[in-house]
Amino acid sequence: MNASFPITKAPLNVLIAAPRGFCAGVDRAIEIVERALDRYGPPVYVRHEIVHNRFVVDGLKAKGAVFVETVDDVPDGVPVIFSAHGVPKSVPAKADERGLDWLDATCPLVSKVHRQAERQLEAGRHILFIGHAGHPEVIGTFGQVPEGTMTLIETVEDVAHVSVPDDAQLAYLTQTTLSVDDTAAIIAALRTRFAGIAEPKAEDICYATSNRQAAVKEIAPQCQLVLVIGAPNSSNSMRLVEVAERAGAQSMLIERAANLDPAWLEGVKTVGITAGASAPEALVREVIDALGAWRDVSEEHVVTTRETITFKLPRQLTD
Repeated sequence: MNASFPITKAPLNVLIAAPRGFCAGVDRAIEIVERALDRYGPPVYVRHEIVHNRFVVDGLKAKGAVFVETVDDVPDGVPVIFSAHGVPKSVPAKADERGLDWLDATCPLVSKVHRQAERQLEAGRHILFIGHAGHPEVIGTFGQVPEGTMTLIETVEDVAHVSVPDDAQLAYLTQTTLSVDDTAAIIAALRTRFAGIAEPKAEDICYATSNRQAAVKEIAPQCQLVLVIGAPNSSNSMRLVEVAERAGAQSMLIERAANLDPAWLEGVKTVGITAGASAPEALVREVIDALGAWRDVSEEHVVTTRETITFKLPRQLTD
């Protein structure tokens, strides 16, 4: 008689970082699209991805949202929503010219940076803006002020080489989704080279970006592998990968469980999991369940802080 024995799977400890996933700005942006669909009926047009996550965007498409890259692609007589990343002033101006109803889903913390840019310009200062070239948030912020009044700084090396008039009054601002550590190094270089450079009243990097990076710093030293759930065009998700690697763990950016490779788990006893600010909790659960198909998973939630921030919706959707 052949005895049958259960196949045992090797244990895997999974450290789940908290905070992770949706931030208040992303929650607000998605709710704006959903409420607009309820109020106006489909189709509702959205300029650019409302947030950088394919799962979220596809879910909204299924409900009747149509995503386009310019206002020119929006037909007459339908509402258009501007994404959470913010847009140049020329975009709502063009919508007004065409008589389109529009809703602004720009994260309020991004809007705060826009207002700071305007105030620094009114004070006669040239702005050195720390950010990543080509990111929608950077494009939107540069679009708040006249051309030539703001210069992009991406690295510490840029600080050494940037050319500004000797008598120029300067200020700096930053993108909200940057590496906390890299940005601190750039700011230190700016202060060293430009004594008296005007600073924002409060840090521009948003609370959610800072909190998610801090949570990864907490778990990564205990992990051989950190999985970051997010999109490759998500700045805050890419920064989480960098933070994990600097803490000594191998790190992989994945959009969802289908991107997992079981070979990554060879020799791994502890995996960390986090999610960028645009990634829903459903994808976190999906990844953990997929790991459970290969290994005997034990979960541990590592909470570094709790988030309670919420943002108001546009008046058009609450009246």
